[in-house]
Amino acid sequence: MSDIKKVVLAYSGGLDTSVILKWLQDVYQCEVVTFTADIGQGEEVEPARQKAVSLGIKPENIFIEDLREEFVRDYVFPMFRANTVYEGEYLLGTSIARPLISRRQIEIANQVGADAVSHGATGKGNDQVRFELGYYALKPDVKVIAPWREWDLLSREKLLAYAETHGIDISKKKNGGSPYSMDANLLHISYEGTSLEDPAREPDEDMWLWSVSPESAPDQAEYVELEYRNGDIVAINGVALSPAAVLTELNRLGNKHGIGRLDIVENRYVGMKSRGCYETPGGTIMLKAHRAIESITLDREVAHLKDELMPKYAQLIYTGYWWSPERQMLQQLIDASQATVNGWVRLKLYKGNVVVVGRESKTDSLFDPNIATFDEDGGAYNHADAAGFIRLNALRMRIAANARNKRG
Repeated sequence: MSDIKKVVLAYSGGLDTSVILKWLQDVYQCEVVTFTADIGQGEEVEPARQKAVSLGIKPENIFIEDLREEFVRDYVFPMFRANTVYEGEYLLGTSIARPLISRRQIEIANQVGADAVSHGATGKGNDQVRFELGYYALKPDVKVIAPWREWDLLSREKLLAYAETHGIDISKKKNGGSPYSMDANLLHISYEGTSLEDPAREPDEDMWLWSVSPESAPDQAEYVELEYRNGDIVAINGVALSPAAVLTELNRLGNKHGIGRLDIVENRYVGMKSRGCYETPGGTIMLKAHRAIESITLDREVAHLKDELMPKYAQLIYTGYWWSPERQMLQQLIDASQATVNGWVRLKLYKGNVVVVGRESKTDSLFDPNIATFDEDGGAYNHADAAGFIRLNALRMRIAANARNKRG
């Protein structure tokens, strides 16, 4: 790919991508455009601008964008309409951020006339797949530079030595920084590496950055009421909020009450098992509440069909197929099911638990108290109808039992 003249790099300003920036300049001798997305990672993104300038990037080639609202509105909310969980537990906080970054990278590449895009994902992880499937889906002829698959800087020590040799300033974090490999956005924060590579070892308490431990959470439960419109939360405790503001407030409540910690061993798409720890406070609350409002507004077979399709949908997001035709087809089906998912859900938050204590939909509820009651229903339900229903459903089992009896 010696003909590359300009490349757009997904740039955080940290050690890895700063080394990559310099490496691209030296090895490919091309012009580098940096793109830094603020998706709620909780760190200042503006320092990335100064770091890029110090490495010779022209101001007009530095893109720093606040994508928090778009991230929640167009990616997180659609995913939660499906009650999406990967392998029974993981709420896909890292996975769902990659399609947005990929799309914006390609748009910038088109805008500045770049030949290629580049990322800092390693050759062992899922993110290389997610980024690159997105690139190719959106710009089939784009060239992709994945330095971790090309260079020999395969350890932190080698990266630091390269940075020192080339005068790259790597600011030390307070107290030496975290020993873990972390990824954060408005939906979650993840931890991998070091002591977590022993799946038998409990994580250190000081690893968790976003939440108090359930044991240290307030002794008083807190109630919160969420209002839904077409499957999305539009207000909390009667206050209308934007999508990003909704998730920010739910994160605050979840963090306060020790909600959303997760320790799992997951199956990576590239074939290995990996132990990861996650904090997804707002997302954990959202999942519980969304299933509660759907319980009174979705037809039984529609709800069951969604549950059957969800693992496939989750797998598509986890493995990087957000832009695939099958994911988009499933999304249309899921979104169509949400037309009646309107109303409110009341939750009780207490020491790591999210408890549903009420739900109501004044316009779309399928819960009929006249039929569901254990008291006299005034003829709304004919108990005698159940006899024929049961006998018909038992017919195949009765036939099989008769056949077994004939065989002796």
